[in-house]
Amino acid sequence: MSEPRSAPTVGQVVLGKRLQELRERAGLSREQAAKVLRVAQATIRRMETAEVALKIPYVQLLLKAYGINDAENDAFVELTEEANQPGWWQRFHGILPDWFSMYVSLEGAASLIRQYEPHFVPGVLQTEEYARAVMLSGAVGETSPADIDRHVALRMERQSLLTRPDAPTLWVVMDETVLRRHAGGPDVMRGQVDKLLRAAELPHVTLQIAEFSGGHHPGTYGPFVLFRFAMPELPDMVYSEYLTGAVYLDARPEVAAHLEVMDRMAAQAATAQRTKEILKDFRKEL
Repeated sequence: MSEPRSAPTVGQVVLGKRLQELRERAGLSREQAAKVLRVAQATIRRMETAEVALKIPYVQLLLKAYGINDAENDAFVELTEEANQPGWWQRFHGILPDWFSMYVSLEGAASLIRQYEPHFVPGVLQTEEYARAVMLSGAVGETSPADIDRHVALRMERQSLLTRPDAPTLWVVMDETVLRRHAGGPDVMRGQVDKLLRAAELPHVTLQIAEFSGGHHPGTYGPFVLFRFAMPELPDMVYSEYLTGAVYLDARPEVAAHLEVMDRMAAQAATAQRTKEILKDFRKEL
């Protein structure tokens, strides 16, 4: 039996999809592939959907059954070994819920991240002081000093994706509520606004504020994030969080609906240039 693990890396998801494509190209059903490994059909499904880790001997047997030559087999096995390496975030496993581990993996692999946030500044744009204030307010279930320190450290480390050479495009729409509901007091909010203004100057970051004066918009149901990837094996994906967990959506109708809502919100919200002025004016009020 392949070994389960807390949450798959993006590499494991991609390889699972590739295994499925190779099986289908070979004209084999999951039942036939299962007979090759002498396992249940469900095991093949779980391998292809990255619900279990890919064991190298199983992968080699399947590739041989799918008619893959030795050179391609060796390359695939090498990719599998790389994908099975723990992600950097897994050292935070003690405080990182399984349902959010996948988010961090997707965030690091995405070429485009579009996010709607009605409550808080997105984590990848938060200052350390703001993040700590949000967590102390009860936004995180475990609030011991040690746990909060680790949550803050994880959040700060995630932000490195915006400064790497292949940084993703980040496009965020935030409700005006994010500014009006202070976290940590005026000094913390001033520091946070300064960081947003610096981020807004980055060529790959777009920030927009949905002002109260703009009225209701279609995103008022709750926060969500839309990921797009350069890898053809990965479809666009939507992440939607609730109090004790999250859902990941990749069905085309669901993704299309969220994309339409995001586009409508972006058209209705203040422009990126106007948002900079809003942030500057808000800072003067603090």
